[in-house]
Amino acid sequence: MNTINNKMTTISRTLVFITSLLLLISIFVPLWRIDLDAPQYPEGLNLMIYTYKLGGNVDIINGLNHYIGMKTLHAEDFIEFTVLPYIIGFFALFSLLTGIFSRKKILYFLLTAFAIFGILAMFDFWRWEFDYGHNLDPNAAIIVPGMAYQPPLIGFKQLLNFGAFSIPSYGGWLFIASGVLLLVAVLIETKVFQKFKKSKPITTALFIVLSITFISCNNTSPQPVKLNVDNCDYCKMTIADGKFATELITQKGRIYKFDDLSCMIGFSKENKNIQNPLYFISDFSGEHTFININNAHLVKSEEFRSPMGGNIAAFENFDNLKNVIKDMNTVRVVWDDLLK
Repeated sequence: MNTINNKMTTISRTLVFITSLLLLISIFVPLWRIDLDAPQYPEGLNLMIYTYKLGGNVDIINGLNHYIGMKTLHAEDFIEFTVLPYIIGFFALFSLLTGIFSRKKILYFLLTAFAIFGILAMFDFWRWEFDYGHNLDPNAAIIVPGMAYQPPLIGFKQLLNFGAFSIPSYGGWLFIASGVLLLVAVLIETKVFQKFKKSKPITTALFIVLSITFISCNNTSPQPVKLNVDNCDYCKMTIADGKFATELITQKGRIYKFDDLSCMIGFSKENKNIQNPLYFISDFSGEHTFININNAHLVKSEEFRSPMGGNIAAFENFDNLKNVIKDMNTVRVVWDDLLK
């Protein structure tokens, strides 16, 4: 009887077998990527990190690193590239054997070991990034006092004129998916899902919390402009008037700030490689908060006298628009037409 109770269900075994396959594939595709973009590299640069090598624009990045005193990157300098394929291969084999022997205790041990390895791997990656960005050559050609160049562990970070975006690549997502499948298998075997079915309010609350967390983590919002401090990313003038400020946010989360809508339009036309950006514009009335430009009422008038002569103002509320322009000679404009 105890032997039967210790057996995994068919669905759990299937999930574990899929995990084994995903881990095996992750050995041969990039695990992580760090993308770099700057005005002088409109197509961007990328560093692809495999389990056993480096890929992407390694030579170009090494050339840039040399000038600011960062270490050059060579696969032979990383012991991780020697052992990582074997460690992931071990977990792939471990998952396969777990499914074959079909024992719950082995599954629980597998998930625990896999989680510990994942945490240690991310810490090792952060440690490498910290050393990479802080341990600089004091004789470098370019030295910025107090400046460190540590790339982000995950997400976006501005490093001088470069925007660095760090995110899992194909292998990394497969690795994460493997952990999720193992967790689901454990939840099935511990009958957690059955407990949730008996308590619908708890399930609903958990779903709401997870949904809010997911939305929050993926929400890309504009940043407040620091007047008389921030510079326009197009004309390079200091942003002094909050009524006309605009922002462009890339899919990677990089934010470009402008002092006039005309500057954001000019920047967009010159950087067509930026795909599906989000555009925000300051509400001319009220507190001058940013609104999505697709939700804004845009009007043009010479009387607005915006910083760079675009003379276009945005309003979120149509009543506010009517109150402001009732005695002005204005023309309604359409955002899509301005971008053409």
